[in-house]
Amino acid sequence: MPGPDMSAAFQESSNVVSLRLCFLPRHREYLMRWLQAGASMGLCDADVSPRAAGDRDTVMLEHVLVWVRENADPAYMIRPEGMRWLVIDHVRNHKLGSFSSFEAALHCIRPVLTMDATVAA
Repeated sequence: MPGPDMSAAFQESSNVVSLRLCFLPRHREYLMRWLQAGASMGLCDADVSPRAAGDRDTVMLEHVLVWVRENADPAYMIRPEGMRWLVIDHVRNHKLGSFSSFEAALHCIRPVLTMDATVAA
């Protein structure tokens, strides 16, 4: 078993990169279509908060906030968690679900677009 010095050296020289989902232009396009389709069901607005810009095509995502007409505060938060999208009831700070796609996370909030309307990657 390596001693404390070997363990620290291994951690510093590790090439392991943690996987984290990225918010892509196709996600933004789908979000805008979803908002427009859901306007009659109370969807008002969404805000995408980037953490750090990568290259021109990809932005690492911190979270998306979604407003509905019933509340002046954001009602929902969507954020990446590893390779899944987490939906949180922002008002009550309660996890609503974890989804394999951004589109499925939006569908959980308001199912206003058919799941086959998902844009291919």
